Amino acid sequence: MASKPGSAPTTYTPTPTRKSRPPIFKDSDVDWVRPDGRGFHQCRPAFFRTGAVNAAAGSAYAEFGNTKVIVSVFGPRESKKAMMYSDVGRLNCNVSYTTFATPVRGQGSDHKEFSSMLHKALEGAIMLETFPKTTVDVFALVLESGGSDIPVVISCASLALADAGIMMYDLVAGVSVSCLGTNLVIDPILEEESCQDGNLMMTCMPSRYEVTQLTVTGEWSSAKMNEAMQLCLDACSKLATIMRSCLKEAASATQD
Repeated sequence: MASKPGSAPTTYTPTPTRKSRPPIFKDSDVDWVRPDGRGFHQCRPAFFRTGAVNAAAGSAYAEFGNTKVIVSVFGPRESKKAMMYSDVGRLNCNVSYTTFATPVRGQGSDHKEFSSMLHKALEGAIMLETFPKTTVDVFALVLESGGSDIPVVISCASLALADAGIMMYDLVAGVSVSCLGTNLVIDPILEEESCQDGNLMMTCMPSRYEVTQLTVTGEWSSAKMNEAMQLCLDACSKLATIMRSCLKEAASATQD
């Protein structure tokens, strides 16, 4: 079943750490505004729906602005590869793009780097010992790339795992921040990512206050990195609340 727009909170914008921020362009009369009109610390509305793929053990669909992702989970099931007995299960992750996901058509393919990031973000949250000798496969498909793709993929995959009944310590929420000039912008879109000076992506288990992955590119000062991490932690906590609301609504609809 689905989480309906308007039936649950959709914003996960973190609480501002400052009341105002300096303009992105110094000594300039240009008033810089984000392409979609959001504030620097304002996230896109988040929409989730579980049960998007009937053939899968669990699945979820996520839509953050123009970023649209669908994730299917299969298993636990016997591994196709011959493997020795193990006390813990195995997690396989694959992230791919449709041929129409990006502005340049015909470039859809598997994304090995994102597949590895998805695996690292989820592995620490799953109770692998609950399904020994078996494998759980997570297939994420980016239907439309609108920016902050991998954080959305990770959040959606976490929800799909919960929908499949996979035992987890907590849901995993992901948020990224781009550094543009002297400013930090949260949940960047494609246009912002194309001209960013640096990017920080964090995935965490908010209830346990544990970070499962932290990826940083570009040059960051200690103060800027600390501010970006605090923004991500706050946003992840609020995003996880939306994800839990989706699961609760789906469970309630099943019982009705």
